[in-house]
Amino acid sequence: MAEGVITLTDATFEQEVLKSDLPVLVDFWAPWCGPCRRVAPIVEELAAENAGKVKIGKLDVDENPGTAGDYGVMSIPTLILFKNGEETDRLVGALPKSELQARLNQVV
Repeated sequence: MAEGVITLTDATFEQEVLKSDLPVLVDFWAPWCGPCRRVAPIVEELAAENAGKVKIGKLDVDENPGTAGDYGVMSIPTLILFKNGEETDRLVGALPKSELQARLNQVV
């Protein structure tokens, strides 16, 4: 995992995401997912470029089905933006970096 990107699990989700002082972008993904692999370097770049303004984490849906189920994640990659413990935005599919950054800019 790249610097700045945190690995999330069902056990750490509440503390790292819902109780975070910063907005959090969560990348719901799986190792076998091609589009997820395409979006991964973009997510890592965003983490580096937005350090201190937003927290970025990845949650493997195969290893953490509870959280994925709680948020109704049906297809991956799904990126959900949380602020103050609430979902504020949801993006599904491999989107360009410019689109992801524009969404982040709305909350930072």
